[in-house]
Amino acid sequence: MIKEIIVVEGKDDTVAIKRAVEAETIETGGSAIGEAVLRRVELAQQRRGIIIFTDPDHAGERIRKIVAKRVPGCKHAFLPQEEALYKGDIGVENASPEAIRRALANVRTEAIEGAVNTDPITTDDLMRAGLLIHPNAADRRLRMGNLLGIGYANGKQFFKRCSMFRITRDEFERALEQLEQLEQQT
Repeated sequence: MIKEIIVVEGKDDTVAIKRAVEAETIETGGSAIGEAVLRRVELAQQRRGIIIFTDPDHAGERIRKIVAKRVPGCKHAFLPQEEALYKGDIGVENASPEAIRRALANVRTEAIEGAVNTDPITTDDLMRAGLLIHPNAADRRLRMGNLLGIGYANGKQFFKRCSMFRITRDEFERALEQLEQLEQQT
């Protein structure tokens, strides 16, 4: 049983989560997230903690941002797009139980305000790694985000996520090595 309550978009996501793990969910009802739902999420965070587990698409990111802005200190689970795809539809409901368990095993916690990362990742690090201003930057960010467990994001959001989830230099360098090994194999 997962202690935290998992915040998902809809009923089909709840069904998929319950096929994979024993957990309780709060459904946002899509991207038009209401005040009553946000209050339930706040209470859940106070009592048990929450894990935001939304679809790896634009709408899912929008919901993730709304909830995280309202409820500080959230945990986040990210599902790679290729593991959430079925007949052109992207969503948690399409993921296998194994993919969902992997995403939940690699949950990331937001940095609490005032917490300091003594050796933060910089934009220079992102440029050196080919994650910004590079012909394949978007593809590299997708792969790197999956390796780090922080999902896909554009350059600015990727930088923010590295900071928000306190990605250490060691984690970043290990993921970069894995990325380069993967690219050499293809």
